[in-house]
Order: sequence, then structure tokens, then C-alpha cells
Amino acid sequence: MGAQIMNLRRRQQAFTLVELLVVIAIVGILVGMLLPAVQQVRAAARRASCANNLRQLGLALHGYEGAHGYFPPGFSSTPSRDGTAPAGVHIDPVTWNAGPGWGWGAHLLPFVEGNNIHRRIDFSAAIWTPKHREIIQNQIPVFLCPSSSGDDQPFSVVDGEKNPYSPDGATPVVLGRSHYVASHGQESAWGSEAGVDRTGSIFTDIYTSTTRSIGIHGDVSRVADGPFYRNSKTRISEVRDGTTQSIFLGEHSSRLSDKTWVGVVPGATVHPNFSSPENGPDGAATLVLYHMGPSGGELDITGFPIIHPVNFPTYHVGQMYSEHTGGGNVCMGDGSVHFISESIDLITWAELSSINEGEVIKEWK
Repeated sequence: MGAQIMNLRRRQQAFTLVELLVVIAIVGILVGMLLPAVQQVRAAARRASCANNLRQLGLALHGYEGAHGYFPPGFSSTPSRDGTAPAGVHIDPVTWNAGPGWGWGAHLLPFVEGNNIHRRIDFSAAIWTPKHREIIQNQIPVFLCPSSSGDDQPFSVVDGEKNPYSPDGATPVVLGRSHYVASHGQESAWGSEAGVDRTGSIFTDIYTSTTRSIGIHGDVSRVADGPFYRNSKTRISEVRDGTTQSIFLGEHSSRLSDKTWVGVVPGATVHPNFSSPENGPDGAATLVLYHMGPSGGELDITGFPIIHPVNFPTYHVGQMYSEHTGGGNVCMGDGSVHFISESIDLITWAELSSINEGEVIKEWK
């Protein structure tokens, strides 16, 4: 009798198969409910970390401006009005880009705890000279967004055929990566219109789509309506639209194309890392710069200006591209950081892109 009672108790304490299946189902449901929440928390943390990076870069921009009286150049290049330059600077005969090439990110190094790297740079010499070979491959955390699913390692600069490239034909140039780019404004002037063509079409009224052609002759400041461009030295007083209403920096994930904190290699080409009906290769200036559109008289089939906010499905290598859900972070001229929806009104986006067009911008935050 005692043995029978013990066996009965054991059977009563054990799970039946049905009970076990019910427990497994409940656990599965709970995991299914919690997993999206965990993913959302992680995404929010990555987005906050990215915003903090841009905040540091915004403070660095103002640190540089306080020390020099102007913001750093989009990238430095030996100037030319006729496509000629001193021997050894390797001027690109199409864009007229030339050495030394150092970009806005390299100039900010002392203000983002990069003094050790900055001291080793000879800013009068080209970025691809042998003495800079190791320096320009540095991985600097403040330039890397944790949400980027693309590479965060150094990459080789390439030519139009995607072959490793160097202006002097020597060892291919390898650059440290960045997931942030500086605003050239609505317009882009980094192809042949910045050099050999000597002219460019620029929008004078984004509301009526009217354009006019102007002579550039190597001076892209005649076209660029943003704060950063070749040899720019933008002063706060020149941001007449207001620093709180002008975008200075934005995101560009390496999933779309390669960007760098180092600078521009004349003659290089930036290729998209995935294909879409609209994207394709672009000029070397897009290693450090982007624009928001319209540019060069670009109109869609309805006659509306082609404006591309963050994540716009043209997927140009010269646009903003973020892997945060629904939009991307931008740093304004006052150093503040905001998350911009990818569905922002297109005209408002274009208005935020320029620094001195005089637009009256409606509420956007």
C-alpha cells in the first residue's frame, strides 16, 4: 500500500505532456512579446549614441570656429581658375580638385580628443603622401554610427572602374571611415561643373523651379549654398538664415557608400555599395560632403525640383542615408542635434539645407 501511495504522488508532481506544451507555448509568446521591445530599446540606444557623436562634432565645429574665426573647409585644395596647378599637387583635370585634400573631419581632430593624430599630420602635404599612410587609416569612434550595418574599417579609394587608386600611381590610398558628412547645401558642385565645364545651373527659386547658369571658374562658392565646400571658410555671420535653421552635418551609412573623416583624393570616384534604379558613382568630394537638392537644374517628370531628404529612395552617394528607423540625425549650425523624419516636407528640407537664401522656414521640429 505504501509503495502505491508514493507512485501516485510522483505521478501527481510530474508534468503531463499537455502541460509541458502549454508552458512552452506561453514562454514562446512572452519571448515574442519581449523581443521587439528589446530591439526597440537597443535601437533607441544606438540612435542616442549617434546623436551624441554628432553633438560632439557640433561642439568641435564651434571650437574650431572660435579658434580660427570660421568653420573648417569642406576640404582643402590648391585653387585654380584655369585647371593648372603647381607640379606635385596632382590636380584632377575634370573637377580641378587637388592636394592637399584634408577634410573638415581632419581639421576637427584637436577638438574631439584627436590631438595625437592631429600632431602627426602635415596639413601642407597631400593626404596620400607616404608619411601619412598609417595616420589616415585610423579608426576614430566619434565618426562611427553604431546603427550602420556597413563596414567601420578603413577602405581603399577607387577609380571609376572600382580599381584601387592613388593620384601618383603609387600605393593605393586607404582611408579611415566616417558615417557623417558635411552639408554642401541644396546644390552640388563637385563634378565637371566645378572644373573643366566652368559653368553650372543653380536654382534661384525652389518654389518656381526657375534656374540660371553662372560661371564657376573653379570657385564653387558661387554655387554652393551650404556651409561646407571646396576651400570653404564659412563665418557665423554668413549663416544669415540662422544657425538654428541651417543643417551642417548629417548621417551617411557605409551600407550605401564609403565616407571618410580624412579628406578628398582628387581623381577618385565614390561608388554605391548596392544598386538601385537611380544611384550611381559620383565625384571624390562625396567622400566628405553631401547635398540635399535640387542641383544643376534637376527636375522630376512633373517639373518639381528633385529634393532628396534622408533615406530618399534615389540612394545617391551624395545624399543623407541613415539606418535609424524613420529618419536620421542632423547637427544644426548652432551645434544642436535633431532627428529628422524621412517624410519631412521636401521644400522645408531644402530650406534647412541652405545658409543664406533668406527663406522663412515653417515649424519643422
